[in-house]
Amino acid sequence: MKRSLILISLFVVCLFSCKKSSTTNTAAQASADDAAIQAYIKANNINAIKDPSGLYYQVITPGTGAYPTSTSNVTVSYTGKLLDGTVFDTRPSSYFALNGGVIQGWSIGIPHINAGGTILLIIPSALGYGTVATGTIPANSVLVFTIGLQGFN
Repeated sequence: MKRSLILISLFVVCLFSCKKSSTTNTAAQASADDAAIQAYIKANNINAIKDPSGLYYQVITPGTGAYPTSTSNVTVSYTGKLLDGTVFDTRPSSYFALNGGVIQGWSIGIPHINAGGTILLIIPSALGYGTVATGTIPANSVLVFTIGLQGFN
């Protein structure tokens, strides 16, 4: 019985220790991302707005008509790159569902423009691929997308 209580106690302590460490690491990464984004914005003379989510965006061309929502299906052209300028993807036309077919940063950012508009999104790692490396994108990468919204439904 004592042995079981000791093992359960150790498990609980480890569980809460890991959670605190994870929270601390997440906050540290968010802070590092924000500092890197601000430096990028300053170095490139970008007039960006910070969304409450931590995403930064600049409407390059607003477009016309209604705005898509975070649950819209969108047709877009885009170029994605890292803060150092490395292009990791570019597409002349692609169709995505904003509520599950894309990274969270897109679901938050694309609704800031109308059809025909263009937006620059600077996405902190937590709203991108987070701690997971994806293809040529390293883990904890801030992502920069220039997106043209061709249409939505």
